[in-house]
Amino acid sequence: MTIPADAAGRAPLRTVLFGFGLGGRVFHAPLLEQDARFSLDVIVTSDPGRARAASAAYPGAVVVPPADAALALAGGLDLAVISTPPATHAPLALAALDAGLNVVVDKPFAHSPEAAAEMMAAAAAGGKLLSVFQNRRWDGDFLTLKALVERGDLGSVTRFESRMESHKPAVTKAWKKQAGAAEGGGILFDLGPHLIDQVLQLFGPAEPVWAEVHARREAGGPDDDVFVVLRHDSGVLSHLWMNSLAPQAGERFRVSGSKAAWTKRGVDPQEAQLDAGLRPGDAGYGSEDPAAWGRLGVDGSTVAVPTEPGRYQDYYAAVAAAVQDGKPNPVDPADSLRGLEMIRQIHAGL
Repeated sequence: MTIPADAAGRAPLRTVLFGFGLGGRVFHAPLLEQDARFSLDVIVTSDPGRARAASAAYPGAVVVPPADAALALAGGLDLAVISTPPATHAPLALAALDAGLNVVVDKPFAHSPEAAAEMMAAAAAGGKLLSVFQNRRWDGDFLTLKALVERGDLGSVTRFESRMESHKPAVTKAWKKQAGAAEGGGILFDLGPHLIDQVLQLFGPAEPVWAEVHARREAGGPDDDVFVVLRHDSGVLSHLWMNSLAPQAGERFRVSGSKAAWTKRGVDPQEAQLDAGLRPGDAGYGSEDPAAWGRLGVDGSTVAVPTEPGRYQDYYAAVAAAVQDGKPNPVDPADSLRGLEMIRQIHAGL
């Protein structure tokens, strides 16, 4: 289902998408296509198979292999979306900003805090939007948890537990096998930006106080099993797990407060739905099976809490409003910069 154009009848934001891997193919391209405030005009990928898939799925887009070819078209574009390996985020974003484009960058925002700060300075100097695709702020389970915290249903939260775990013994992407922390590789750079961003949104500023960072697949390789403890200024302790080698995934969330706890298993369904062809506005999009709803209460007395529908489409709606109407940036890059600083602290041994 396509979201209608705005009432002002303005032309859509002409967009170039850099990258057509998982992020570009499953998240960005479908979300851009279904919103009439955007037009997907150019897709950049050097992989022949991905290029064929992009041309088949989006016949109205020009598919080019090199970034330079896309940037040469910048005079006819408004927005660049960057969904490529982390070490390329900063160079591509800086080139796009220099070409006069607004920019959305996938997570991790950059491979280093210094690179992120350079991107932010360039956007400010050019008066362009620079936003980070922290889509997990619009996960249905996170939206549900945020409402529980804001209503006080948990009481005073003391401990927050969050996990993103899977069982993927084989690494299929060459760059993921090779990229170390200096290039933004490893699971802490991959999933840490999601988990850290969520807890900072919920409980405010924090410092990492403990971390266990392991490379289980290959000694000396990129980290694939990480546990981090953050202490928030508010007093909340956040325990975060990221693991690619978990035979059984743990609870997605377990949040303990003075009145009750909320426990949730399973993952937000939007990625799987988008990959299967479902789009925002289609029946059932963003909705979770009631069997997966989290439970609120104390042992012996808990109730199922309906999970709010996930709303990834809200991110791009807010990007359009920011560019066209001067509304707030849906994800301030300063938030993601703080996450990168924390990741560096952890890799440096705190």
